[in-house]
Amino acid sequence: MENNGRNIPSYSLFINPRDLRELRSDIWNNEHVPAQLKISNTSYQVEIAYRGALTRELPKKSYHLKFIKPETFAGGREIHLNAEYLDPSLMRNKLSFDFFKSLGTLSPEAKYVLLLLNGTFMGVFLQLESVDDLLIKKRGLPAGAIFYAHNHDANFSLLAPDTDDVKDSLMDGYKRKVGTKSDDGYLCELIYKINTVSREDFGKEIVKYVDIGKYLRWLIGVVCTQNYDGFIQNYALYRNSDNGLFEMIPWDYDGTWGRDCYGKIMEYNYIPIRGANTLTARIMDVPYFRHQYRLMFEETIETLFIPEVLEPQVTALYNVLRPHINLDPYKQKSLRKFDAEPEYILQFIKKRNKFLKDQLLELV
Repeated sequence: MENNGRNIPSYSLFINPRDLRELRSDIWNNEHVPAQLKISNTSYQVEIAYRGALTRELPKKSYHLKFIKPETFAGGREIHLNAEYLDPSLMRNKLSFDFFKSLGTLSPEAKYVLLLLNGTFMGVFLQLESVDDLLIKKRGLPAGAIFYAHNHDANFSLLAPDTDDVKDSLMDGYKRKVGTKSDDGYLCELIYKINTVSREDFGKEIVKYVDIGKYLRWLIGVVCTQNYDGFIQNYALYRNSDNGLFEMIPWDYDGTWGRDCYGKIMEYNYIPIRGANTLTARIMDVPYFRHQYRLMFEETIETLFIPEVLEPQVTALYNVLRPHINLDPYKQKSLRKFDAEPEYILQFIKKRNKFLKDQLLELV
């Protein structure tokens, strides 16, 4: 069931009290416990664990579900249920992934669900499609390795971002989700080339490793939505086995549209149009790529990243969520802030759009 109308599907989780105590005994434990999930009239045997980093310490937890019997649901073998607790709008992640899709960037599907746990209503959650081999298959793309950028060492550099010390491994910051150990060599070669190829040769060498057009579309998405962490984590890398090229997949985009990952205000001019990270800097140093980026950016801020296009989407998401926020035990006390968020997001879009138009000169 899609969330374009007012209906949100209900998921009922049943966990044995003993297993529930085990789950709650250690929020940092990644071990799953058995559970039963009922959707409509169908029951699924699943395993459940907490997910996330800082979100584990919050009152409303996020969950990772693996399907055991049957082994798949909606074409996937696992799903993520995000609490979106620190986002007062609950819509930033979904709005971001929908925006990336409009740019032509490979992105996970996102939909809202109502979650009950042993009969108790836990609130509204955002269900995210897992970034894995089945996502690639559903998109009709060639099989290929997938790497998660699971911490900020995934900055495409030989140096750690905080200390500037040389990393212990070219794989620092990455975790292989799909593929074999031999696929790690492709990622290591990419990182090595990014940092060692001469300035004169970089333009003709990097196209052997990265789908530049897709990278630039992803970059536009990060810059427009202003995801500060998006340059050095909050993404996955997919290597297309047919052409050997890497492309980016966005992930964890709640710290966007004028707020950071803690829900605090982030001014519209915080991130420049050129973005960040070592690979982006090297791509922007190539005049032809920079010109491509400018043309793509001009089109985006005239046709997609504008209030006229995004306001109906924001309003639609608000209307879907509003009837249920009043009942969400973790959100019902912040209704006033929730009601103010659509206008806050739209004002951010207007200011950010003007800022980025003024920054286009930086791409000459």
